[in-house]
Amino acid sequence: MAITVFIRYQLDPFKRGMFEEYSRRWLTIIPKCGGDLVGYFMPHEGTNNIAYALISFENLATYEAYRARLRDDPEGIANFNFAEENKFILSEERTFLRKVTR
Repeated sequence: MAITVFIRYQLDPFKRGMFEEYSRRWLTIIPKCGGDLVGYFMPHEGTNNIAYALISFENLATYEAYRARLRDDPEGIANFNFAEENKFILSEERTFLRKVTR
């Protein structure tokens, strides 16, 4: 069963540009490590401190293997460090979704 990881980020609204840079870096890292990146999203208008990401996987085992590769990937580590050092992500929540319609 395919799954999609829905990530909800709460951001520092004064550091949205840093989050956009962080998101663009994942465009190559996530596929290299085995994820199918649907995309990163920020509101066009309205709320200024929330963003979302969607990444799909064949199943939960594929996701777990991806997470292990990501923890060992130098570019992935550097991007996680970029976020931690600049503190633009205040919190993140992960929800694992399954498609119920075609």
